[in-house]
Amino acid sequence: MRHPIFAANWKMNQAPADASAFIRQFLAYFPRQQDRTVLIFPSALALHAVAEALKDRPDIQLGVQNIHWEDKGAFTGENSAPIARAAGAKFVLVGHSERRHVFGETDEETGKKAAAAIRAGLTPLVCVGETLAQREAGETGAVVIRQLRAAVATIDAQHIASSLVAYEPVWAIGTGKTASPSDASAVHAMIRAELRTLTGERGEAVPILYGGSVNRGNATALLAAAEVDGLLVGGASLDAEGWAAIVRA
Repeated sequence: MRHPIFAANWKMNQAPADASAFIRQFLAYFPRQQDRTVLIFPSALALHAVAEALKDRPDIQLGVQNIHWEDKGAFTGENSAPIARAAGAKFVLVGHSERRHVFGETDEETGKKAAAAIRAGLTPLVCVGETLAQREAGETGAVVIRQLRAAVATIDAQHIASSLVAYEPVWAIGTGKTASPSDASAVHAMIRAELRTLTGERGEAVPILYGGSVNRGNATALLAAAEVDGLLVGGASLDAEGWAAIVRA
């Protein structure tokens, strides 16, 4: 059985001092547990502060919210996968809906970023999901599979199998609307089938997380749904006590 994975995406929140204080509060609510994995994705400028605050808790791992697909170069304002790895990150979000819909990131660019992550030894958490218009048009499956295929287009089966995937319906992110457990299961089953196509039996072991207005009130029900292996949490991960309640779900 896959252990549940809980990933906190802090987005553009938590300055370094605030991040350190948050971690101290969170750890008071969350003693070491061996049956689950906790990931935190702070802003790039708070990564070092969070790493320092977690130096005695190697069970909680860090990631970055974005990377450039080049390893180095004249890309002002960007961070590369090797730099993120050297700073203490082990994971990276790739293709988050805000990168796609706010910053115009394309399917091709998500593929480049996933490949860059693999080259640097980072584990990509590939995000896929449809808009409300796409959902109402019956295009959920086609959109999700297209995005997944593009993200792993240049990655071999072994590395696809060691990655993570998150289904985050765009219509449910920050809106208070959440896919029902049965809705999440249905889309996760599509993703699982595609992972089996891409990697064979190894596709069974790839964790598939759900993200989209997750909170302490719906976390347990979502985790109980078939093929939901964990949760990618945004706003609800910014409250230390509430986040601890979610990761204990």
